[in-house]
Amino acid sequence: MTAVEKNVYLAKLAEDTERYEDMAALMKLVVENSLASDVDKNQLSVAYKNVVVAKRSAWRTLSSIKVKEVDEQELAEYKKKIGKELRDVCEEVIVRSDLILLQYNSTN
Repeated sequence: MTAVEKNVYLAKLAEDTERYEDMAALMKLVVENSLASDVDKNQLSVAYKNVVVAKRSAWRTLSSIKVKEVDEQELAEYKKKIGKELRDVCEEVIVRSDLILLQYNSTN
């Protein structure tokens, strides 16, 4: 089993166990170290989509908390942390998309 095949296999296990950040990291390695197949690109997309969904859900939950239940400053800091994580994931998706497009253009 090659390193790429191993990473794809581990990414599928990560998906089955709903560990999408692990799945994204593994598929990122696959895309960076080989020409990504359509299946690999789809797996990378699934991983990032699920990471973003989880972070957006956390953001919405924090936004619905009434300020009197928790210190306003602590809540604002936590929302800022999750917002940064979400922004970082989105920026990483853009970088990965650019990489895939560059690979595609260089082979066609």
